[in-house]
Parts: sequence; C-alpha cells; structure tokens
Amino acid sequence: MNLFATFADHVRSAVEELAREGALPADVDVTRVVVEPPRDASHGDLATNAAMVLSKEARMKPRDLAEKIAGKLSAVAGVAGVEVAGPGFINIALDASYWPRVIAAVLTQGLEFGRADIGGGTSINVEYVSANPTGPMHVGHCRGAVFGDALANLLAFAGWSVTREYYINDAGAQVDVLARSAFLRYREALGETIAIPEGLYPGDYLVPVGKALVVKYGRTLLERDEADWLPAVRAIAIDSMMAMIRDDLAALNIHHDVFFSERTLHDRAGGNASVIDRLLAELRARDLVYEGRLAPPKGQPVEDWEDREQTLFRATLFGDDVDRPLMKSDGAYTYFAADIAYHKNKFDRGFTRMIDVWGADHGGYVKRMQAAVKAASDGAASLDVELCQLVRLLRNGEPVKMSKRAGDFVTLREVVDEVGRDAVRFMMVNRKNDAVLDFDLAKVIEQSKDNPVFYVQYAHARAHSILRNAKEAFADLPPEASAFTEAPLELLGDEGEVAIARLIANYPRLVEQASIAREPHRLAFYLYDLASALHAQWNRGKDLPHLRFIIEDDRKLTYARLALVHAVALVIASGLSILGVGAPEEMR
Repeated sequence: MNLFATFADHVRSAVEELAREGALPADVDVTRVVVEPPRDASHGDLATNAAMVLSKEARMKPRDLAEKIAGKLSAVAGVAGVEVAGPGFINIALDASYWPRVIAAVLTQGLEFGRADIGGGTSINVEYVSANPTGPMHVGHCRGAVFGDALANLLAFAGWSVTREYYINDAGAQVDVLARSAFLRYREALGETIAIPEGLYPGDYLVPVGKALVVKYGRTLLERDEADWLPAVRAIAIDSMMAMIRDDLAALNIHHDVFFSERTLHDRAGGNASVIDRLLAELRARDLVYEGRLAPPKGQPVEDWEDREQTLFRATLFGDDVDRPLMKSDGAYTYFAADIAYHKNKFDRGFTRMIDVWGADHGGYVKRMQAAVKAASDGAASLDVELCQLVRLLRNGEPVKMSKRAGDFVTLREVVDEVGRDAVRFMMVNRKNDAVLDFDLAKVIEQSKDNPVFYVQYAHARAHSILRNAKEAFADLPPEASAFTEAPLELLGDEGEVAIARLIANYPRLVEQASIAREPHRLAFYLYDLASALHAQWNRGKDLPHLRFIIEDDRKLTYARLALVHAVALVIASGLSILGVGAPEEMR
C-alpha cells in the first residue's frame, strides 16, 4: 500500500475527469504530477503540485485550476479536507479512518510491505568494491562495499533484477608488484633474511603466500629468471588475495554474483585477438578511434596527456571534455581501453543499465566512462557512477593508528571484529555517500540515542519486548503475529499513535524515492525517525499510564496498540534488512 502513489492516481483521475468535462485540454500531460508529504505537517497529510505544473497547458491561473482539482479530490473516500494554499498548492488532510488501513496493510503484507515495482524487473548491474587484489580490504574500501551492497538490496526491493559484480584488477603493473613482493616472502620462507624495498608491499599478509609457494615449488623458483617465475607467483598471489578479500567481504555479509577478471580482456591465447583488440577494431570501423595528437591541456592538468601521435578515442562526441588515449607509448593498452571493453562486455551480457561505485578520487574518470558506455553500446546503455568519499577512522575523536598486519593501513576486518558487522554497515550508510564520514570506533558501540544503529535496533528489540510482556498480562492473546490483523485498529486515535502510522505510511514512498536517487542513506535516516517515534510513545506511557501499550483492564485497546507495535517492528526489520543490518529481538 503506497499512500502517495494511490493519491497520485486520484489526482490524475481528477484531472482526467476535468478534461472529459471540457474544463481542461483532452491531452493534458499528467506525468509531472507528484504527491508528497507537505513541508509543514500542519498543512495536512499530502500535498500535490498538479495545478502548478498543469496551469500552462490548461491556460488557467494555478490557483483557479487548483480549486477545480480540489473540488474533485474532496469526494475521494478517506479525505477529510482539501485546501488550496499559496499560488496553487493543494494540501490534503485524511480522516482518522485512513491510518488503521495503513497499519492493516503492514500486518497483512509483513516484511513485503513497501516492496515496489518501479524497476519492472529490468536487469541492472551494480559493480562495487573492485579493490586491487594486492592485499586485505582496508577501511577505505569499506564504505564503497557497504554502500554498493545496500544500494543493490534497495534496487532489488524496488523491483530491479540486480546483478552484483566485482571487477578483479588482475592485469597491469600493480599485480606484478604484488608478485615481486610475494617472491620476497617466498625467499623468506626458505630461510633468507629479506629487506622489503620501497615500492613493494610490506604487510605480513603475504607471509602465508610465500609459504604456499614453497609447498608447491620447493626451491625451484630460485633457479628461474623473473620472466619465468613471475606469472606463476602472480597467479598464486592473486588467488590468495582474492580469497582473503572474499573472506573480508563475507564478514560484512557481502557476496557478489560475478567476479570478472580484467586479465581475460587482454588474453591473446592461441594467437587470437584479445577482447580489447576486437573492440578497438569495431570502434575504429565506426570512426570512433583515430591516430592523432592531443592539444596541451588548458588550466587543470590532464594526467594522461602526452605530446605525441597516439591512438585516441573520440570521447568528445559523447560528452567528454577531451579525446582519450587508448595505448601507452610502449604499445600496451591504457586502463581506459580495458575499461571500455569491460563495460561493453556488460552490455553484451544484457545490461543496459549499469551502476559503478567508485572512490571519490576517481571523480575525474566519470565523464570519459559515461562517454565510453554510450559509444560502445551505440547509445543503448547508460552508466551511473556513485562516488564514495573518504572515511576518517577515529577512536574517541583521535585518529586510529595504522595496522601492523597490513603495513600501512587499517584493515576492514579489524574494524568489523572490534565493533561488529551491524555497526559498520549502518554507520557506513548513515551519511550521504559523497560526504566525508567520521567513523568513531568508541561512539558506534555506545548504548545511547546518539548512536543510531543502537537506537534503531533497540526500538526493534523494545517492540518485541512489549509483545512478550503482553503475553504475560493477557494469556489468551493469539500466539501468532498474523492474528493482529483482527485487532480493532480504529481505537488508535492518540496523536502519538497517528504520528507513528503517518511515518509507516511514508515507507513505500521512501523506498521508491531512495532507489530512484540511489541514496540508501535516506533509509537509515527514516529508520531513526521511526525508532524515535516508538521510543517517544513508550516514554509518554511512562508519564501518562492511559497511553501505555499494555492496559491490563482494556484488552481491546491493548490488542490494537500491540498491532501498531508489531507493525513498527516489521517496518524496522524490513529497512534494516535492506541495509544488511540485523534486527535483534533482544538486546543485553
């Protein structure tokens, strides 16, 4: 039950009825009509912009049109009053009978309440994390991992068919550095004393890789040239790092559907053309690849500019600022060439909608990749890029020191082990992804209102505690929660109870809006507000006994209030599930 979608239909029906009566043009466009909560709650329960957006087509003053639409809406069942405000906004107040219907819908639909179908089952690829396989996940990766996973969950709940993907950067210089670092640990495992030079990876997470190489190869690698041993060491090192990364992600309950290897794009096995070779030939045939020189950059430097004749992609035809190089001076492909081929592969797999989650330091790469996707798909696919800003890791306001195990950063696993998965996941989406996030290890385990994850989970646990206590007071209460659908919900008339119902009514709309905006943090904010409303009503009952959820001499009212409490618990559990956070029934 989406209250706002239902009333948007009522508004459109009113406009269509006015058109049939001749008061409006027959083909008036109602697609821009929206119904949303009014900015000021005192103005009613719903507001619509219909008169404002339709007045030009209707050739009427907005306020005059608003009066006509308001007249039609006044006759809709459940409407207590309609008011025209300002230049033509329409505010709608619902009568008391409407809110029990909202609670009844939650009790009937359970955890499915709020599920939407705006995705229409369309396939969408969400690529996130995609950290280089050169070591364990660090806390900087954590935000993109949690954001991407929560976004994927949200899109799935809103009706998209979501594929979660990880791009393994297993080609290029960084994995060769990994292999050389692992080879040093191999020599160490054979008894040598080693010194790790600058430029290699110093963390002791490569010690097990060195030992594994000894088990497989003995001392034989020492007898080979680097060109011979490097591919073998690189393969084992990458496999080990990816196993570690998968394990780190599993600690956050993050599991991808697809792990795509960059190396497969470069493979020329058997003398065949690589995936990148074939793509560039296709783009060249469409005159989208050419040989030329780039003009020196003006103002902001361009990191890949070289003053030489080179192979270029016509990115400017698709909205980028400059054309982009596809080959390095040594003849190797640029990262950009591989990225075009990778996204073309996504398109070939049936994805016309793609979302990439990147760190904020990749912001300058967005335009060229969106241009590349347009070109590679001939305009049939689109790419959205979500940038995640830095995480500042603190303890009681002080920066956290680096990890000895990792060498130069704090690992994701250390943070999860210290504060728990739920705290990490909730706090990583408790702020918009493009804003810097302060993550204080001491604050996120506090049992206080200032700790959002505790406050929301405590509301869920409190709801279940109330339900347990009610069974002690009323032994004949139905054991099954589904029986609450028979509760006399019309008895829920207190202002605090209605405020909770209003918040619950907004949940389906919030799911839709958050999925459209790609903003799972809206869900975290909403859950905090709903938890606050439940806690507030509980506190009111402490001061005013007649407002308590359990009234021992009034079974019917208790039953209705327990139904409300159960509805709150269901919505909180649903929202936490989307965020990948647990909903405990007890907290100690």
